[in-house]
Amino acid sequence: MSIPPFHLAFPVRDIPEARAFYGGLMGLPEGRSSTEWIDFDMYGHQIVTHFDSNLTASTHHNEVDGHAVPVPHFGVILSMNDWRALRDRLIAAKIEFKIEPYIRFEGEVGEQATMFFLDPSGNALEFKAFADMSQLFAK
Repeated sequence: MSIPPFHLAFPVRDIPEARAFYGGLMGLPEGRSSTEWIDFDMYGHQIVTHFDSNLTASTHHNEVDGHAVPVPHFGVILSMNDWRALRDRLIAAKIEFKIEPYIRFEGEVGEQATMFFLDPSGNALEFKAFADMSQLFAK
């Protein structure tokens, strides 16, 4: 199945800091850029960090499975191996997780790995992986 790439533009408080986080720590290839914005390739999708000198991070959350899930958030659903590699890289970098990496519905239909963390500007990210990708849109 071929999935069209999505495009997401969002604010950051500092462009060099965003470059270090998304390009350096996250390892996302950089595309076009200026002093005001940077395109990144997030697993085949285009995300764009835009400088906002008045940025105020959201503090809203919803309760899901006993966790305070930050809203809004974005991320990518990875293979389980890629999810584990990213988890290990973030742990090694001592990233503070909003929700520590864990497995939901372990051993059940719909088993999935998830983790939440913030970028340096307070944008919430969630990265997930499913034990069985056919469960992605299951009811």
